[in-house]
Amino acid sequence: MGDGAHQPRTLNVDSAGVDEVGVVPWPILLRRWLGRRVPIDRHWAMLSVVLTALFTVGFTITILVVSLESIADEFDSTVSTVAWSITGPMLAFGVVGPAYGKAGDLWGHKRVFTLGLLGAGIFAGLTAIAWNAASMVAFRILSATAGAATGPATMAYINRLFPPEDRVRPLSYWSFVNAGAPVLGVVAGAPLVDAFGWRIIFAVQAPLCIVGVVIALWLLPDTEKTPDVRFDVRGSITLGVGATMILAGINQGPKWGWSSPPTIALLVAGAILLVSFVRIERTTSDPLMPLQWARTRNIALPVASQALSNFAYMGGFLMAPRIMHDVLRWDTSQVSFVVITRPLTFALIAPLASLVTIRIGERATGVFGALCVSTSMLLFSLVSPSTGLVLVMFALGLSGAGIGIANPALTSLVANAVDERDLGVAGAMQQLLNQIGAVLGSVVLATVHESMVDDGVDGSYRAAFLVAMGVALCSSLVASYVKSTPRDVSTS
Repeated sequence: MGDGAHQPRTLNVDSAGVDEVGVVPWPILLRRWLGRRVPIDRHWAMLSVVLTALFTVGFTITILVVSLESIADEFDSTVSTVAWSITGPMLAFGVVGPAYGKAGDLWGHKRVFTLGLLGAGIFAGLTAIAWNAASMVAFRILSATAGAATGPATMAYINRLFPPEDRVRPLSYWSFVNAGAPVLGVVAGAPLVDAFGWRIIFAVQAPLCIVGVVIALWLLPDTEKTPDVRFDVRGSITLGVGATMILAGINQGPKWGWSSPPTIALLVAGAILLVSFVRIERTTSDPLMPLQWARTRNIALPVASQALSNFAYMGGFLMAPRIMHDVLRWDTSQVSFVVITRPLTFALIAPLASLVTIRIGERATGVFGALCVSTSMLLFSLVSPSTGLVLVMFALGLSGAGIGIANPALTSLVANAVDERDLGVAGAMQQLLNQIGAVLGSVVLATVHESMVDDGVDGSYRAAFLVAMGVALCSSLVASYVKSTPRDVSTS
C-alpha cells in the first residue's frame, strides 16, 4: 500500500466481445442488433447504470423536507415524529456503508448492489402505502438502509473500470450524484409533492429500482471475491451502532438540550462503541477497516478535508434558505428558484474540473475547491437586507463549484492509495465521514445562529457563516498536504 503506487486491474472485454466472467456486455449486443458500429463505450455505459441507481436512491432521502407538516396532518401525528422520515434515512445511508463496502469486497459488488437496490425498491413501494407515521418512517429508514449499498458498490466499479490516472472524471459524476441527489431532492420536493402527492413519488421509485436491478443483472460483470476472508461482524455492529448514536445525539442535541440525559447517553455510548471498534480492529484477523489508513497520507488527509468541506457545504446550504427568508424577506418560490444555483453549478463544473485536475494534480484542485467553499461562506456572512440577487446566486454557485472541484480529486487519491480488495470499504468510509461532516455542519451552524439570534438576526447568521468559513479554510489547509497522483500529462 502506498500513495498512488497501487495499480488495480480493470475489467476488460476480449476481442470476441466477452468479458472475463463470460458475460456479453449490452453495448456489444446492441451493436450486433443494429448491424453496424455504434460508438458506445462499455465502461461509461456501466457507469451510467450504477450512477442512475445511486441517484434514484439518494434523490428521495430529502424530498419530503417541505411536506412534513401536511404528512403529519394526514397521519394525525407531529412534525417532529414525521421528521424522522428524513433524519433516519440520512443517518442510515452513512452508517451502514462500511459494512456494505466490506461485503462487496468479500462476496462481489454486483450481488451487494443488486440486492441493495432491490430492497430499496421494495421498501419504497411499502412507503407509498404506509398507513401511519410509524410505518412510513420505518419503511423510509429500511429503504435507505438497503439503498446505501449502491454508494460503495458504485465507487468500487469506478475504481475497477478506470485506471488511477483517469479516475477523476468519472468520480466527478459520482460526487455530483452522491452529494447532489439529496440536494436536488430538497429543491424539487415542493413542486413534485404539490403536483403529484408524496405517495406517488415512492410508487414511481419502486419500479425504477426494480428496472435498475434487471439492467444491473444483465449488464454489470461481477467483481472478484476475496477468498478465505471472514466478514468482521463485531466490527460492523460496533461501528454502525456507535456512529448512529453519535450522529443521532448530535442531530437531536439542539431539540433535547445538550445537557439532557438522552443526548449525553447517546454521545457517551456512541463514543464507547467507537473505542471498542478500534480495539476490535486491532485484534481481528480480517478487519472491516484497516487502522493503518489513519496513518496513510493519501487516505486520512483527503477524507478529513472532504469531511470538513462537507461541514461547511451542507451546513451552509441548510442555512442559506433561512437567511433568504429571514433577512432578505424572499418568499418560498423565490428561494426555491435561487437555491438550485448550487447543484446546477456543481453539475456543470465537476466534469470540467476533472480535466483540469489531470493537468495540475489533485492537491492544487483540492486546495482551490475548499477555498471556493470558504469564500462562499464569507459572502453569505455579508448578506444584509440590501443584498441583491446576484451576490446570493454567486455565493451559492461558488459553493457548488468548490465541492465539484475538490471532491472528485480527493476521492480519486483515496482510491489510488488503498488495495484493490478494499476499494468498496474505502468508498463507504468516505461516505460515512462525509455524512458525519454534514450532520455536524447543519447542527453546529444552526446552534450558533439560535444562540445569538437575540442579539440580532443579521449578526446571528453572520456568526454561523463565519464558523463555516473557518472550517472550510481548515479543509483547504489539510488538502495542501496530500500528494498528487503521478501522471504523464502528455498522454492524458
